[in-house]
Amino acid sequence: MTIEADTGAAPGADPAPVAASPSGGYRSVFAVREFRAVFAAHVLSLQGTVVAQIALAVLVFRLTSSPLLSALTFALGFVPYALSGTLLAGIADRFPPRRVLVVCDLLCAACAAGMVLPGTPIAVLLVLRGLMAAVGPVFTGTRAASLADILPGDAFVLGRSLIRIVAQGAQVVGFGVGGLLLIVVPPRGALLLTAAAFLGSALLLRLGTRRRPARGARDRASGGGTGRLLADRRVRSLLLLAWVPSFFAVVPEALAAPYADSAGAGTTGLGLFMAAMPVGMILGEFLAGGYLSPAARGRIAVPLAACTLLPYAVFLLRPALPWSLAAMFVAGLTCAYILGVDQWFIDAVPEEMRGRAMTVQSAGLMTIQGAGMVAAGAAAEFVPVHLVNGWSCVIGTLCVLAVLRTVRGKRTAR
Repeated sequence: MTIEADTGAAPGADPAPVAASPSGGYRSVFAVREFRAVFAAHVLSLQGTVVAQIALAVLVFRLTSSPLLSALTFALGFVPYALSGTLLAGIADRFPPRRVLVVCDLLCAACAAGMVLPGTPIAVLLVLRGLMAAVGPVFTGTRAASLADILPGDAFVLGRSLIRIVAQGAQVVGFGVGGLLLIVVPPRGALLLTAAAFLGSALLLRLGTRRRPARGARDRASGGGTGRLLADRRVRSLLLLAWVPSFFAVVPEALAAPYADSAGAGTTGLGLFMAAMPVGMILGEFLAGGYLSPAARGRIAVPLAACTLLPYAVFLLRPALPWSLAAMFVAGLTCAYILGVDQWFIDAVPEEMRGRAMTVQSAGLMTIQGAGMVAAGAAAEFVPVHLVNGWSCVIGTLCVLAVLRTVRGKRTAR
């Protein structure tokens, strides 16, 4: 362990954290006490979010018998990201990060508690769900920026990787667990557990992380903002490298139900199909983060990004289910390229704009994934599903190669 010098801390700020060993892999990241608190809070808030999505959808359907309104509760988890990520991005740098994180958790807990109250109108339930989603980009961006303070250097990349691994794990098992929970407790009871999860997350962050000053004072003094951030061509290229592959990567998942139906896979096949890519992503990130050096992760980032959509070409041949599962799994493995991109991005962004940058990246990622799902569904109205999946490989790879060309050029220029 080494102690990082306290440079740039405001008077009265808590001392700097103990840095994780750059060669210790994920184990050294967990050795940092602050990260353990952030990680535990992430697990709690994530489970609270998953349970809220399922419980609220069930509650709204039972109250209205409307599939449309029930589906809208899921859509409201994505829609506010673009708006709040744009309008509220500066909050991540304008206020002390611990305060922002705790307030975000408390707001989500209050929204969940409001959903529990008997007699709450459907419109209010949907508004509260939208407010919870609107808080998401600010919370995610602030936490990501804080990780760069808690875990200096390459440990930041590993910390973000662990956060993503947990999120992917929740995608594999979280909804199943939430469904089982609703067997033993009513939807409002599950929402009460959601409120408790967010309160627990707020408590962990308040007691388990250090007080640090707002990093955006210099940004305000220089007239900075999202426009200034996006004016940097290097930052724009790296944002596109995170966003563009995701737009096309979600196509098979968005069309999973009609694809499974056309392939005669049934509900079991549908579940396996939906799980294949997250499992590949978890394994890919774990192997790259645990066994490769930072330099090696940087070297493989561009080749992996270029190949990340290529497995989808198999859909052009209308493969049997096992081949489809293999294609989704391999596509998930290639997503390990993002570890290299994370380090390039944090290096490219001015420190005083780090929270804003992470918020914009997170909001843009959720928005682009939602847009990709909509585009896939629209295309499948006119083109067979297997062709939509297959052509996402061709068109997507060409777009990714165009982005990679700008990224490589900017790296060389530097």
